[in-house]
Amino acid sequence: MSTMIKTVRALGVSLAATVAVALASPAFAAGEAPHIPREQWSFAGPFGTFDKAQLQRGFKVYREVCSSCHGLKLVSFRNLAQPGGPGFTEDQAKAIASEYTVQDGPNDDGDMFERPAILADKFPSPFPNEQAARASNGGAYPPDFSLIAKARAAHRGFPWFIFDAFTQYNEQGPDYIHALLVSYGEEVPEGVVVPEGKHYNPAFLSGTAIGMAQPISDEQVEYTDGTPMTVDQYARDVSAFLMWAAEPHLEDRKKMGFRVIIFLIVFASLLYFTKKKLWRNVEH
Repeated sequence: MSTMIKTVRALGVSLAATVAVALASPAFAAGEAPHIPREQWSFAGPFGTFDKAQLQRGFKVYREVCSSCHGLKLVSFRNLAQPGGPGFTEDQAKAIASEYTVQDGPNDDGDMFERPAILADKFPSPFPNEQAARASNGGAYPPDFSLIAKARAAHRGFPWFIFDAFTQYNEQGPDYIHALLVSYGEEVPEGVVVPEGKHYNPAFLSGTAIGMAQPISDEQVEYTDGTPMTVDQYARDVSAFLMWAAEPHLEDRKKMGFRVIIFLIVFASLLYFTKKKLWRNVEH
């Protein structure tokens, strides 16, 4: 009995320590973690799907604004025409690819050469190497956007991640990207010092000063479908597109998950009734 009591006490102390550490983490320190509002997304929830029109608008924003500094090295041009994607046809994807130039080779003479991209190629980087990228951006290295919607997710600490698991909240990345893009231009609070060459942005996870200047403004990218051409709309569209780039098979994954749940329910029911039939004449 004494051994059991000691074990229970040890577990209680361990749990209390875990909770204390979680509550003392930076994510819970008052005033330190930026507030990232939760947005409404068509792809949220167990049955969510991508809005193809929104993905196409988001690709347009990426192409005309973001691609000058940020690459998509893990995304191929053929992905633009895949099921569950932006909804481009194969011919449209080929036309988009042909507007890019990629390096290939070596040729018969052993030299590298450039050619128009094809569907099998991935989006080329805007810079030949990291050093060139830093030199063009004041020493800062623009991150690749292939997985940015996952890598920059504003994950919440204990106990909120438990609620997120039950509510299946997985849109921290798009929420953060949207918040970051719409938070430029806010007044710098008293006592906050923004270093020279930096820009104040209260949604930035690594502090309130970010090296990237405000990348987009109202009516900068022309929409032809009547969608409002505002910073908020641009931010929503490009956030959705980057979520798709990070998880292009999201719709297939959700469909498969639903089928697995149905199978498990049917399988568990069959096991239950089989057990009842086999053991019905056995006294317990």
